[in-house]
Amino acid sequence: MSTVQANQKMTREQYRKHQELDAARKAGTAPPEQDEDGRMINPHIPEYISKAPWYISDGKAGLKHQKAQKETIKTGMDVWHHRGARVKGPASQKFKKGACENCGAMTHKKSDCMERPRGKGAKWTGEDIQKDEVVVNLDGLEFEVKRDRWNGYDNSDYQEVVDEFARVDKMKLEIKAKEVADEMTQKNVVDDEDAEIDPDSEMIGYTEGASMPGQAYDAKKRITVRNLRIREDTAKYLRNLDPKSAHYDPKTRSMRGNPYAGSGKLQEEREYIPENFIRYTGDAKKVAAMQLFAWNKSERGENVHVQALPTATESLLKTERTHVDEAKEKEQQSIIERYGGAKYLDAPPQELLLGQTEHYVEYDRSGNVVKGQAKAIAKTKFAEDKHFNNSMLFYFDFSTTISHADHMMPFA
Repeated sequence: MSTVQANQKMTREQYRKHQELDAARKAGTAPPEQDEDGRMINPHIPEYISKAPWYISDGKAGLKHQKAQKETIKTGMDVWHHRGARVKGPASQKFKKGACENCGAMTHKKSDCMERPRGKGAKWTGEDIQKDEVVVNLDGLEFEVKRDRWNGYDNSDYQEVVDEFARVDKMKLEIKAKEVADEMTQKNVVDDEDAEIDPDSEMIGYTEGASMPGQAYDAKKRITVRNLRIREDTAKYLRNLDPKSAHYDPKTRSMRGNPYAGSGKLQEEREYIPENFIRYTGDAKKVAAMQLFAWNKSERGENVHVQALPTATESLLKTERTHVDEAKEKEQQSIIERYGGAKYLDAPPQELLLGQTEHYVEYDRSGNVVKGQAKAIAKTKFAEDKHFNNSMLFYFDFSTTISHADHMMPFA
């Protein structure tokens, strides 16, 4: 690489020395050339790359001319770049050629406009033309300066927030001091009243600070917090110590299975009811019926889903149940109209007909009636308790039309 000026013509001797120096640098016998920053230049780089053009050559060796020469401007933290500001003075009264078709400003196009899109832009209406924005030249600024979020921030503005919080804290202290003073005054009044109480009544107020079992009770705040288990009750996991018994979930503190399964205890003797009974109480059965109804409808090709359409599913279930009840009632009515028997449907229930009465009867040890009248035994038109030829077995032949006495024939 030559350090001779591009517009200076070398003599024959200078050219020979230049060629010898390049050969020595390529062979490694001579030290490589350095640029103005002290960095070594590779001697194998071709001259048309390492040599700067005559119109920008400064006569110094280096490869700086191969890079974009962009000067960076060093700015301080106190430099404020206006963003979104408008120029001072009135806006234009007429739409100018090349302005934004939406708002009429000259500093941007319609695709870059930050105003609300109008139905008819300022280009066609000529109304409400906005002022031009202040265009800040950020060329040459550093990356951090262009994207500084706190650019132009004045920390003295935050003093208003500090003062506001200070005022709030001061008011809180004043209110607290007033409450303490009122409480002390009230306490002095109560102490004066307690001094006049009979000294024998020492137990008055003894249990004010006591807490109830199973509850966290603060006598001053009057707040009751219910615990999950009263201390006197047996823990669920101690009901049955068999590891194969009902599972106990320590996270939710629940035991859904029956810990007394297989123990032989009756339902009345058990002191704990499994928590699975909640699944069969309340609306649990109703939800299960809705789910079964939705499954049956889905199998028939209807679009019914409990989770996606709960209201529609409930309405369909109610409608279908109404239709089923109406069909049953209609069928029952048709049977009654055809065969009769409506009077038997209006009869009192069997529980009342066969239930207890005020009829009083006393019996002795042998079963005979002592007082009152025994219940009459219903009799038939046939002869009873008459055994022919001392036989206890009978048969009836209804194929012949003979008298009642001939009906009862001994069984051989």
